[in-house]
Amino acid sequence: MKKKSLVTILIIVAVVLVIYLWFKSGYNAMVEKQETVSAQWAQVENVYQRRADLIPNLVATVKGYAQHEQGTLTAVIEARAKATSVTIDPTNLDPDDIAQFQAAQDQLSGALSRLLVSVEAYPELKANENFMALQAQLEGTENRITVERQKFNEKAMEYNQYIRKFPRNIIAGMFDFEKVGYFKAQAGAETAPKVEF
Repeated sequence: MKKKSLVTILIIVAVVLVIYLWFKSGYNAMVEKQETVSAQWAQVENVYQRRADLIPNLVATVKGYAQHEQGTLTAVIEARAKATSVTIDPTNLDPDDIAQFQAAQDQLSGALSRLLVSVEAYPELKANENFMALQAQLEGTENRITVERQKFNEKAMEYNQYIRKFPRNIIAGMFDFEKVGYFKAQAGAETAPKVEF
């Protein structure tokens, strides 16, 4: 009788240990993937901040040459202020918050585009070395933004897939691991621009 009860106890302990190790492994993997998403989000914010830091220098350079573009300069400054005021908690990257952040950044991108188009009317500004260097830095930063947004979407997809697959979704539900949102293309980006010569 003692042998049977010892075997039963050992089996119960083994089952409990396997369940514990499975939960521990799943939970720790989710934490690791969540931290990777948060770190990638920080990198996205970093490149957007770089762009925001370049804008005052760009505006100051343009202001000296393009006195007639005051409305455009004001729009850029206001869009920058709005874009830098939108912050997101990296532990709560829900789709609505990301959409709000993206909308503010898209508004800034549009204002910058209008500013750079208006600069075409000022050949002496376009030839200014300081302006050319700032414009090159801004273009490089825009490329970095694209790359970091893509990396963020990849990490978010890995995390979302991981927490939604059975049986890990049970652990995710028990410990409130929520799906994170993605960056999406700007509205109208699916339509190619019409070019006429």
